Amino acid sequence: MRLQGRVAIVTGAGGVIGGAVARRFAHEGADLCLAGRRGAPELAAEIQALGRRAIDVPTDVTSRDAIHAMVGRALETFGKIDILVTVAGTASRGNAQTLEEAEWDRVMAINLKGVFLCCQAVIAPMRAAQYGRIVNIGSVLAKNGGNPRPWIDRAEQERAGNAAYGASKAGVHAMSLYLAKELASEGITVNVVAPGPIASPMTTALPPAVLAQIPISRLGQGEEVADAVTYLAGEQAGWVTGEILDINGGMWGD
Repeated sequence: MRLQGRVAIVTGAGGVIGGAVARRFAHEGADLCLAGRRGAPELAAEIQALGRRAIDVPTDVTSRDAIHAMVGRALETFGKIDILVTVAGTASRGNAQTLEEAEWDRVMAINLKGVFLCCQAVIAPMRAAQYGRIVNIGSVLAKNGGNPRPWIDRAEQERAGNAAYGASKAGVHAMSLYLAKELASEGITVNVVAPGPIASPMTTALPPAVLAQIPISRLGQGEEVADAVTYLAGEQAGWVTGEILDINGGMWGD
């Protein structure tokens, strides 16, 4: 029970990774505020059946007002916020030449601005407690310049280019490193888990050529990401901040 007595907000809780993180946290003793665009009432009921407290707060992470209302609800219900995990995000396809400006703006609003606004909203209560764990979900695509190899197969770039997505996640990485330094002296750590392709509806359309680039030869599982997040969210990781932890089957290593 590494998170016994802790209160966590998990955004994107209705997705594969968010749901896996929330379930793992509940099994480790945490109470949960589940924040997602569509809501996750069934997950909240599942967590409550484990004897943990859980609230489902549908939240648009592109809206500062909606995020502050969600954080306020969590504070009103639980009295504190110990952990924030920002999983909410959107997939995107498109290469640099043909990507529409509207698609760029949409992806940045959800994947980068949304993460920043969530982090910003929990700083005050974490500072007041002199304790906090922030874990943002990044991506291997923020590091490796994208999975397609157009010098081998131009069509691969057309099918699986991720210019906006990769840039948005690189922004998450950079912002997290900044926040890690800004908040370190106040008992708040900020880290990133950067997954490779995880088995989910977002990865069903990946071409075989991309999957073939994974040395471990399979997609990752949400539970494997949740394991890494749980470590960084616990007290045992109190001397770890500014870390970008790769969970990618060997696709990329630092």
